[in-house]
Amino acid sequence: MAKLPVRYVECPRDAWQGFRRFIPTQEKAAFLNRLLEAGFRHLDLTSFVSPKWVPQMADAEEVLAALPPPQGRTYLAIVANEKGLERALRAPNLTAIGYPFSLSETFQRKNTNRSREESWPLVEAMVEATKGRLDLVVYLSMAFGNPYGDPWSVEGVLEDIARLRDLGVKEIALADTYGVAEAGRIQEVLREAVARFGPEGLGAHLHARPEGVLAKVEAVLASGILWLEGALAGVGGCPFAGDELVGNLPTERVLPYLEERGYTTGVDLKALPDLAREAARLKLLYG
Repeated sequence: MAKLPVRYVECPRDAWQGFRRFIPTQEKAAFLNRLLEAGFRHLDLTSFVSPKWVPQMADAEEVLAALPPPQGRTYLAIVANEKGLERALRAPNLTAIGYPFSLSETFQRKNTNRSREESWPLVEAMVEATKGRLDLVVYLSMAFGNPYGDPWSVEGVLEDIARLRDLGVKEIALADTYGVAEAGRIQEVLREAVARFGPEGLGAHLHARPEGVLAKVEAVLASGILWLEGALAGVGGCPFAGDELVGNLPTERVLPYLEERGYTTGVDLKALPDLAREAARLKLLYG
């Protein structure tokens, strides 16, 4: 029986953005090219944000220029404001932008320096600016709750998805930003989202402690969603989480598990151990 394809997004940008030392551009490009050679087709690889706040991504244009033409692959960069959008529209090889939109008012201000209400017009501008040029992904962070005491409900998540869809946003990833949501809540929220909107164009970007990784993956699969994100060696995650064990879903664990469960990503599983070691080496050198 044919295996079901999963859209798996490898996220070096999420892994690297909090490193203390700058990774030379050529090292970034070499690692990204190794990912492409191993069959990764969806990369979240840089961001167009102020170097003052994220100095690691100051070379976004140079990194993109060092990659082969996308040829059907996704090269995504995170954009947080109008200036970043302008850079993205001029960038070489870019195929998609991602905007972080939090259900938590507190986190939205921390992360993008603007309120939720101020973010809606920006999303609308992004929809218009990217038409026929780039794909747009909105990442709904704090989609499974928040530590600030800000209002949260499943219905609130669904309302944001509906409003984004009304604006023309076709791709929406729900994010467990702090990595503290239990698998049960993740499954509940995702199932409700799928029941109302269908699985097409919905994804999950989750963070987890090592012991919680596979339960969260299983929660996504049980909802019917076939778009997952992670990073080799579990590097990265939310810098505000305050728990060093919370990181991205480790790709070298997730992809073999998906294969065992009857799914496929098109990635060469034999390449994963070496790639995970290289991801860990970069963290040791520059993190």
